[in-house]
Amino acid sequence: MGRDVYEEILELRRAGRRAALATIIARKGSTPRKDAAKMLIREDGSISGTIGGGCTEAEVCREALAVMRSERSKLLSFDLTDDDAEDSGLLCGGTMEVYVEPIIPDPELFIFGAGHIGQCTATVAAMLGFKVSVIDDRIKYANVERFPDARLYVQPWEEVPGALRVNDTSYLLIATRGHQYDLACLRYALTTPARYVGLLGSRRKTKLLFETLQKEGVDPAQFERVFAPVGLDIGSETPEEIAVSIAAELVAVRKKASTELTKSGRKTD
Repeated sequence: MGRDVYEEILELRRAGRRAALATIIARKGSTPRKDAAKMLIREDGSISGTIGGGCTEAEVCREALAVMRSERSKLLSFDLTDDDAEDSGLLCGGTMEVYVEPIIPDPELFIFGAGHIGQCTATVAAMLGFKVSVIDDRIKYANVERFPDARLYVQPWEEVPGALRVNDTSYLLIATRGHQYDLACLRYALTTPARYVGLLGSRRKTKLLFETLQKEGVDPAQFERVFAPVGLDIGSETPEEIAVSIAAELVAVRKKASTELTKSGRKTD
């Protein structure tokens, strides 16, 4: 494959990019490749390596793009004696199985607000495999003593949009100390492709924020993206319990649990 495939996978994940790895895991009879060949397929359709070429490889590339979207592995079987194989010049007289697995970056959680709930959520989320970043304008709260495993952004809220790299695998939790800061963060969050936007607070506060943004010209359809009030309904009251409820919702979204199940667990007051 020229360069080491695993080094490239690591680079892709660090850059927050998706890919898929196709590996020949079984073969019988005559096939284009005799080894456990691997091929890396990137989001733009470009590849590194080969599993034999022809229509088989083209089909694997198509399936790989679907695997990236679904984030679920898939086993493909190919009969290299059929008419399609003959038409493509791959009449080898054998069969081949290819395992296609998604390569996705570690999910990153951006917590806006370094208060008690933000601190507890950062701890739980890190245990669940999230890379955690915390944003606040107060060094008294956003410091390494309180967040030893998080990336910290200590700056005025208005500077946040230019500082963060948010993509479609990112999770955003808005839990600041005041309505005006929540509004600024929510305004920013709705401009991003983030997979998850959670807003801490009551339904009344959420309604007020939505109304303000709508008056500014934000499409109300955007509000459907927001998980508010944030967290699954487990009767949580303390910061630690609220953090668990938020983490449960993050896992549900990450694992692509059904929308009905996720919504049914939300708080109702």
